[in-house]
Amino acid sequence: MKAIILARVSTEEQKEAGNSLPAQVERIELYCKRNNLEIAERFVFSESAYKTKRDEFDKALAFLDNQKEIIAVVFDKVDRFSRSVFDKRIPILFKLAQEYKIEIHFASDNQIIKGEMNANQKTQFQMSLVFAEYFSSAISDNVKRAYETMRKEGRATGSIPIGYINSRIDLSDPDSKKIVIKDPARYLYIIKMYDLYSTGQYSDDKIADFMYEEGLRSKGGFKVSKSNIRNILTDPFYIGIRRSMRGNYSHSYERIITQEIFDLCQDVRSGKNNNIKSHTKSLTYIFKGLAKCPNCGCTMTPEGIKNNGNIYYVCSNGKNVCSKTNTRVNEKKLLEPILALLDRLSSMPDGLIKVIDKEINKSINYEKDFRDNQISICEDESKKWQKASDKLIDDYYTESLSITKEQYAEKLQTYKDKTLDAQNKLSEYIKADFSYKSQIIQVVDLCKNSKKLFESSTVEDKNSLLKFLLTNCEVKEKKLIYQVN
Repeated sequence: MKAIILARVSTEEQKEAGNSLPAQVERIELYCKRNNLEIAERFVFSESAYKTKRDEFDKALAFLDNQKEIIAVVFDKVDRFSRSVFDKRIPILFKLAQEYKIEIHFASDNQIIKGEMNANQKTQFQMSLVFAEYFSSAISDNVKRAYETMRKEGRATGSIPIGYINSRIDLSDPDSKKIVIKDPARYLYIIKMYDLYSTGQYSDDKIADFMYEEGLRSKGGFKVSKSNIRNILTDPFYIGIRRSMRGNYSHSYERIITQEIFDLCQDVRSGKNNNIKSHTKSLTYIFKGLAKCPNCGCTMTPEGIKNNGNIYYVCSNGKNVCSKTNTRVNEKKLLEPILALLDRLSSMPDGLIKVIDKEINKSINYEKDFRDNQISICEDESKKWQKASDKLIDDYYTESLSITKEQYAEKLQTYKDKTLDAQNKLSEYIKADFSYKSQIIQVVDLCKNSKKLFESSTVEDKNSLLKFLLTNCEVKEKKLIYQVN
């Protein structure tokens, strides 16, 4: 009799349990040899028994339809046939067997389904299907329980987002506990993405382009797509929350983003961030937040752009001692001494410019050393408390630590808070470095080509530069009086 081989696997567990495709084929071939079955075709594939569409299985059915003689369809075991009593292919094959068109052989189970079957044989076959489905359901239940335990312990189930990597507590021991840590090569990219997006000035597309220029690549070496950028900027994993179909839960890994910056980005995306809008609007005036009233010391605030295009500043009169009429001054009037100062800077000798460059570079290097030292301290502090959290969890669940559940929860929360505090400080130092360097570079450029650059800059940049350059600004007799930092 001719025979066809049908071998399939659906999970890694089956492969590890001796049910790999080569192992199945070997057993089936041996069975066919012992029973004088001539192998006419092999159908070997890896897929789930629960899938609605199993192309290879359907090809086998088509092959059987074209046969004019009885042919043996040989499986390794009943569970390789199907794990669902509701699989529509079961009645198809069973019907073909009842019509004496095929025989169904299960090599390892030593069971044959054919036209001549008594009640006991039919019952045995049906029970085999039931047990196969029970086995599959039991595996599913075990996986669900394992995932539930992982969620309770704050461990991630499934893949982790960019910015994190899988590791082990002891890298020299392949059997040591698995952990998730920040990816040292990528987590700073995540911080930069959130910082850029929180300004409200960058779209997902712009951030994708910006990060590509900064060196960020996908696993395939390409630019990170717009959709992936969106996923990153909306994934609460970075603030300690793992999303799950069974509900979100807190994970125990180090956070990359603060709650504040995450919420800010979500508000920007939804268009609800009034703070961003008002902040942007407040920087549309060059002297906003710079000049003080000489009479009361309150801040001079802009009245807005008039119909003639002029902008006027008046005392905010926080102490109720001034009037708008007496303090009102045109922005152009306030700019006169600034433009005169920039003219002088532009005409400075090259030698003086070099001295300024040298001093600024010293300042940048000093600030970099300080920042790097503080970042190192924050990283060490974060690792220390994260390690303490991991040890506490291990000791508690291995019963090495004699404390109550309430004491454990309180202590674990303390460690998590300290870890989060260190991460927040780290984020602030990184942002401070970006802001400091940006302003320093602007000052260098301003000195070299000061007036032209200032006049062509945005209002926001003008405000930022003046805040960096000037101090003790007052408006006396409608003139700006200042000191240079």
